Amino acid sequence: MTESSSSHYQVLRVAVTATEKEIKVAYRRAARTAHPDHGGDAATFRRVTAAYETLIDPQRRKAYDRSYAAGTGGEVPSDAGAHFDAPAAGSRASATVHRPGGGRNTAGDPPVYVPPYEGSGGVPLVPFERARQQVHGMPRKRGIFGAEARIQRELRTVQLLSRQVLPAIPAARLINGLQSPADNSHIDHAVLSGYRLALVNSMLLPKGAYAWDGRTLNHGGRAVAPPQLAQVVWAMQDIFPELNVTGWTVVFSPDGNLHEPVIDHHRRPAGDLETVQIVNAAGLVRGLKEFLAAGPAPNTVNVPVLARLLRGMH
Repeated sequence: MTESSSSHYQVLRVAVTATEKEIKVAYRRAARTAHPDHGGDAATFRRVTAAYETLIDPQRRKAYDRSYAAGTGGEVPSDAGAHFDAPAAGSRASATVHRPGGGRNTAGDPPVYVPPYEGSGGVPLVPFERARQQVHGMPRKRGIFGAEARIQRELRTVQLLSRQVLPAIPAARLINGLQSPADNSHIDHAVLSGYRLALVNSMLLPKGAYAWDGRTLNHGGRAVAPPQLAQVVWAMQDIFPELNVTGWTVVFSPDGNLHEPVIDHHRRPAGDLETVQIVNAAGLVRGLKEFLAAGPAPNTVNVPVLARLLRGMH
């Protein structure tokens, strides 16, 4: 079979005899380069994703190879002229998708499902009735000690996100109680919107002022250890190279005041990236809205990623 520049194999830069592992490695490399959130081109990213979804599925790959060899198929779907405009550095404006006809997609627009459900003809990865739900699952009772306190914290987070974040971003999907891909621990909450994913866990601390320097949370001369989330963020970023993954730890006060405790963010050394944000409830709402809305196509429901999250990452 002779490849052309439009073949899925050429897009991923793999041989027609490539193994499943080689295709996965090639996809992760290509997706990181092409993703609009990292300076890539939206049309190229869609071609990379389409190529991977076809070649990683044995049946679809066989059908593609037959059609391509016969000269009746093999063209990589185009983006129909759509392109992303990412916001400038430091901007709080939402990224938009410009489509033929002048349409603009922002975080407040109705959800667009990718791939679309209409006219798909096949068995969907997630039933539409489930994909349209904004909240999936509830905190899981695990372990013996401290389970009730943890569940109460997680319920606060679910209520906060459901009331303050999800209504502003209709395409956002909240998944609770996931299994961590990094170890045997759990991810309390994940919020998916377009091509951005936020992992969220929680703490309950007395009122007062706390200082966060990116590594330790300090109060009254002593350090408070926040939950370990960075390793999970890195693992999820590796699993989903097409996404921008961040971590957030929300700190609640006993009286439910969204602005307490006060979290002072001390400046970190230049070049020292902060993987996880430590914020109070008000800070989580504000920061999460900005993060999700600033991504490319924030009104998109990424159905393949949603399906993997709903399977619990096992």
